Amino acid sequence: MILLDYRDKRPIYEQVVEKLERLIASGGLEPLTKMPSVRSLAMELSVNPNTIQRAYTQLEQDGYLYTVSGRGSFVTAENEWKDSRQKKVLLEWQEITRQAKESGLSEETLTAKLQAIYGEGGQ
Repeated sequence: MILLDYRDKRPIYEQVVEKLERLIASGGLEPLTKMPSVRSLAMELSVNPNTIQRAYTQLEQDGYLYTVSGRGSFVTAENEWKDSRQKKVLLEWQEITRQAKESGLSEETLTAKLQAIYGEGGQ
């Protein structure tokens, strides 16, 4: 299910988040699927349960998962996580633009920098 790279400089929870996001986005984990418990996934990956809990919390904040008390975590319906993800990206862009303007960066320079990072299509 998930392979971790212990030589990767990113924290383990970020790798777990990335792998689960990809599984959900690709359809490998279908909407409304029950996720493994924190404890069982931690044992499977040989990591601390707090690491998995942190990843699940991040995925819930990003709209990929939802939790039902006493029942566990479940994959959110596709339209909900897509909407949540789009809102998050929009907020990030707005914050980047605000910071750039406050620091005196011109709109042309900002556009050029963003195109260098994300390409012409902005993605």
